[in-house]
Amino acid sequence: MELRTLRYFVAVAEELHFGRAATRLHMSQPPLSRAIKQLETEVGALLFARSPAGITLTPVGAVLRDEARALLDQADRVRVRVAAAAGAATITIGILGDGTDPGITRLAASFRRSHPGVDIHIRDTDLTDPTCGLRAGLVDVALTRAPFNETALTVRELRTDPVGAVLRADDPLARRHHLKLADLADRRWFQFPQGTDPIWQSYWNGGKPREGPVVRVIQECLQAVLWNSTVGLAPLGHDLPENLAAVPLADMAPSRVVAVSRGGDTNPLIRSFIEIAMAAYRQGAPRGNLRPTTTHPWPGR
Repeated sequence: MELRTLRYFVAVAEELHFGRAATRLHMSQPPLSRAIKQLETEVGALLFARSPAGITLTPVGAVLRDEARALLDQADRVRVRVAAAAGAATITIGILGDGTDPGITRLAASFRRSHPGVDIHIRDTDLTDPTCGLRAGLVDVALTRAPFNETALTVRELRTDPVGAVLRADDPLARRHHLKLADLADRRWFQFPQGTDPIWQSYWNGGKPREGPVVRVIQECLQAVLWNSTVGLAPLGHDLPENLAAVPLADMAPSRVVAVSRGGDTNPLIRSFIEIAMAAYRQGAPRGNLRPTTTHPWPGR
């Protein structure tokens, strides 16, 4: 059971869609499907239940997903420590966001031009850790969204995005030009797993305690809206599937896109990365108050 195959499996388990997982992994779908079938052969059980409606995790798949996440985190931690001990020119970037964001695209190009010999590793994270593994030592710097507990961290703001409520397209509120948080007071909202940063949870719950389904990844958020009419908040500025809509919230503080490093970190490579990130995001035009809908309607997407 190779780590690469486990990474493939976790991507499919989180996206619950082979095509999206393949895009996330920067590979084509056929070899991804073959790798998952081979993994199922090695495990001796089906990991996904397949139907015309899509795929879902089997009980065995759910267990392997949790174990694989822990194993991959440990592998990342080992690699980071070994690279540091060897003094290798490497940087690990945690991303809680959309890789198609023009800011990230500009940042990647600028950083490559400035540091062509640096080995860059990307760690794409779910919604339960807004620091993308920074506190756990899994990454050197994070591109994420505030607010969260900033103790012992250095946070630089790169951009702010207006926020909207994600609803089913046939929801009566979806026809409104804008909403207020009070309009959603009687709805069920997304929750993150127990132990998630409370500041982060409170922001995406509009500043009040809420009740609703627990989610970890983007697709779980989408399905909760679609199947349970759950309300979620999302940064505005992208496209949503036709069956979902995002309505701007008039009384919601903007979502801050930030670059984060550990406080007191003197690594010149990290300082350079943050400086280049700030310049790259300054080049972008203001996004304004859009009424978008996004394929990934949740924090960082």
